[in-house]
Amino acid sequence: MTPSRTIVYTSAVETDRLGSAAARTGLTGCPWHDVKSMLRDVGLRPTRQRMALGWILFGKGDRHITAEMLYEEASKAKVPVSLATVYNTLHQFTDVGLLRQVAVDGSKTYFDTNVSQHHHFFVEVENELLDIPDADVVVGKTPVPPAGYEVARIDVVVRLRRKAR
Repeated sequence: MTPSRTIVYTSAVETDRLGSAAARTGLTGCPWHDVKSMLRDVGLRPTRQRMALGWILFGKGDRHITAEMLYEEASKAKVPVSLATVYNTLHQFTDVGLLRQVAVDGSKTYFDTNVSQHHHFFVEVENELLDIPDADVVVGKTPVPPAGYEVARIDVVVRLRRKAR
């Protein structure tokens, strides 16, 4: 169970691809103000839709969410957005490093508000992602990338199912 938090950020070291420690500092405790600052710090204009979706995403601590789940939460909160806007916003947030995209299947993609280096358990029947701390997974020999490329990150998804009783 995740404790209730306003907005959870990782350290600047963990967000080195952002190059923006400012996106993760200067919290005021006011979720609306913090989301506005966070968006500005990464160069995104804080539109009403981005603000509302950011508040829903980051106001509940670390979580894994699909576009459909966020759309449903936004609809329940009476936030007037289309599913296309939700997808676009999630991808914009991912592009600037506020979210981490986790592909579980070709048809299922989650967005993780915890952008630190870590891996995931995927509980198949429940369609739920759970974090695995980075130190708990040891990856063997990393393949040598083709000329002109470098390994950006390694994602490990361990699939789980309940034991038969």
